[in-house]
Amino acid sequence: MTRELSLLFHALVFVELLHVTTFVVAAEPQVPCYFIFGDSLVDSGNNNGLTTKAKANYQPYGIDFPQGVSGRFTNGRTVADIIGQLLGFSKFIPPYATATDQEISTGVNYGSGSAGIREESGSHLGDRISMDRQLHNHEKTISRLSALQDNKTFTDEYLKKCIYLSNIGSNDYINNYLIPSIYPTNNTYTSDQYALVLVQQYSQQLKTIYNMGARKFAVFGLGQIGCTPAEITRFGTGGKPCVEWINNAVNLFNDKLKSLVTELNSDYQDARFTFINLTGISAPQGAVPVPNAPCCQVRDDGQCVQDSNPCLLRALTVFYDGFHPSEISNTVIATRSYISMSPTDTYPYDISHLARL
Repeated sequence: MTRELSLLFHALVFVELLHVTTFVVAAEPQVPCYFIFGDSLVDSGNNNGLTTKAKANYQPYGIDFPQGVSGRFTNGRTVADIIGQLLGFSKFIPPYATATDQEISTGVNYGSGSAGIREESGSHLGDRISMDRQLHNHEKTISRLSALQDNKTFTDEYLKKCIYLSNIGSNDYINNYLIPSIYPTNNTYTSDQYALVLVQQYSQQLKTIYNMGARKFAVFGLGQIGCTPAEITRFGTGGKPCVEWINNAVNLFNDKLKSLVTELNSDYQDARFTFINLTGISAPQGAVPVPNAPCCQVRDDGQCVQDSNPCLLRALTVFYDGFHPSEISNTVIATRSYISMSPTDTYPYDISHLARL
């Protein structure tokens, strides 16, 4: 890492930490509940009981998390955790796998490591809770809420005030399109066709959440998958900082997803959708995320080797393992999702604005 990039990274970290310190002051949550859909970037333990290689319920994951090992694919909090704190929630939103009736009124986390928009994504790793299955679980949660509140009209009005965060799609590339030896999608679709097919399916999934009562959506774009340590190791970069052809494919998806958000805001006047520009936030003005070496010792699949010793300066590293951001990276992403630092961070507004609508 060059001295200039190092100084930039350290300055960004300092600014974001100041933001978090400033904004976590709410006495009451800004919204009554917060529901989370997605993959390992937000999974808080739903994969712990599944038969899959995609689980993080062992050290050194959770080394900096208040409750220790939880199933989160990072050293500390996820982006979804930090956004929940910024929204004023005093406790982390529970995973669906363990959420009690007493807990679900403030929200549920449905995220599942290796899950994708497409049902088959991640299947070679074992079980996972795909986006469609997460929607089915949300339907069950609503039924539980209606029974507890004993008033469907109240429940319907209650759900309209909540934030619905969705961060999914990475595995449709990492654990599908980029593995043509297992999945046929790469040989079936061009990168542009695949992005279109994904966004079309995702559109139906978001509309399903809307039809279940959601009105406030924070939809995350994908990060620069071609800059992850695991993909750099696997494909090489040809002298470039990242695997450019992967980032180009992912950018096609992001562009179409942003257009979808515009379309949904037009078609559903009583709802608010906002796009979180994860690529723009994690690589300001086109810069490459630095440093792009994993903090922990990684297995062939990019996850941490169990009980290995991670790097000591975890607050100065972008990636914790071969794919997943460190807590400090998650802090930067969450803070700029909540309060935009740049006009390109979020569109058409940030999550703090979404909460007030």
